Amino acid sequence: MKCVLKLFITGNTPSSIRAQKNLKIICQDLNLSDYEIQTIDVIKHPELAEENKIVAIPTLIKESPPPQQKIIGDLSDKDRVLSGLELVSQTIGE
Repeated sequence: MKCVLKLFITGNTPSSIRAQKNLKIICQDLNLSDYEIQTIDVIKHPELAEENKIVAIPTLIKESPPPQQKIIGDLSDKDRVLSGLELVSQTIGE
């Protein structure tokens, strides 16, 4: 099943840049074979932030596989991200 991740950022702020880099590293480390990262700048698309109930930036949403999960922050704590998104058990079980 494809892993779909949405990363909500605000322009090129330091925390947004860190979150993007950290997410790429996490996906590479997991060897996810089928994943999609959608990066959404809330400055350009505020309606998407409202639609997804984003209250802090950066925020990562795992859309699929279910259940949907959210992580707030620059994603620097890899273990917290993996646990919060429930990605470890899904990648090991496949």
